[in-house]
Amino acid sequence: MTRPIIIDCDPGQDDAVNLLMALAVPKELDVLGITAVAGNVPLPLTERNARLMCELAGRHDVPVFAGGERPLVRSLVTAENVHGNTGIDGVDIHTPSVPLQATHATDFIVDTLRAAADDSTTLVPTGPLTNVAHALIKAPDIAPKIREIVIMGGAMREGGNHSPSAEFNMLVDPHAARVVFECGRPLTVFGLDVTHQVPTTPARLEQINAIGNPVASAVHAMLSFYSRFDSAKYGTTGAPLHDPCTVAYLLQPDLFEFRHVNLRIETESAITMGHTAVDFWHVTGLEHNARWAHGVDADGFYALLNRLLETYS
Repeated sequence: MTRPIIIDCDPGQDDAVNLLMALAVPKELDVLGITAVAGNVPLPLTERNARLMCELAGRHDVPVFAGGERPLVRSLVTAENVHGNTGIDGVDIHTPSVPLQATHATDFIVDTLRAAADDSTTLVPTGPLTNVAHALIKAPDIAPKIREIVIMGGAMREGGNHSPSAEFNMLVDPHAARVVFECGRPLTVFGLDVTHQVPTTPARLEQINAIGNPVASAVHAMLSFYSRFDSAKYGTTGAPLHDPCTVAYLLQPDLFEFRHVNLRIETESAITMGHTAVDFWHVTGLEHNARWAHGVDADGFYALLNRLLETYS
């Protein structure tokens, strides 16, 4: 049965790969739309990058919408040092043939969910949670329509990747994350604890390159650039594929191990802003509000990625 989803993202090479994975399987994932948010790079670049991925995938039927230009409360923080000035350095950048829709991303999310059946539509946010929070604030009545929110963000044992204790997406807009974490709908969260278990090693990059079609070649080029930052930062041979964990889960959930947890986010402290407090051992007694991914079959993850890229042949 085809699963209707909305992907909310800030491409970013790993977001770009996630989009290409989702767009490869229309019989399994019905991508109702892609909503862009400011994050890894500013909004004019993230919405363009999303349209470039639709063009690369040959999916002109998937509409792309621009959303929040800045977080709910804080000033925007970006990550060009990781992703390059374009957000997807490593591939050719041009004006995409896929158009940008005139509707604001928040309005698209609200209108689409209001027209949907209860518990029917999955939201897949892989950037700051600004757009999703705006939609929930503007139209609380959409919450029952949401089947699940599948999030890339947060960290527990891994600490932070953009501050000592905060993962980038959570740090950029912690106030939006708080709205989403408290919305009462099922949350499945992929933080650094699991995404750091799927690095793009040289051998895995070579397997992608060997597929040989234009999409796989573009993925290889983007990830070759993207890997340089984390390899230097962590002393590893490859960067984690953060965002693709979300679509991999939708397609093959048995790749991952989960724990039901209470998850809250810090929005007050200057030192730990954006920290995700993951009650992994149930020490607070607070009600569970999320499933936290903490383990993954990395080889199975890359086998799935390669199979999806092969579909573009």
